[in-house]
Amino acid sequence: MATREKRLAQFDGNGEPSPNQRVEVLCEDHSGTYQLPFACRFVDGQWRNDATGVAVEANVVGWRMPRDKQAGATLAARVLSQNAT
Repeated sequence: MATREKRLAQFDGNGEPSPNQRVEVLCEDHSGTYQLPFACRFVDGQWRNDATGVAVEANVVGWRMPRDKQAGATLAARVLSQNAT
């Protein structure tokens, strides 16, 4: 399990993102830190679900620009194909 410090270091957004920027957020509760499974925007001082516009009811402790998930999948496929030969 990742330590709190490691997780926070991965969510390295500084200040507040612009309202038109979709970002990934890291939240924290009594159990620890977790990433929300949907993109968010910071609008009028509130974190909101990008798709629904509903306010996030969680303690957001960090944010980052979205990671390219497809690039990770492509890399994994390349490693698997190299190991198969």
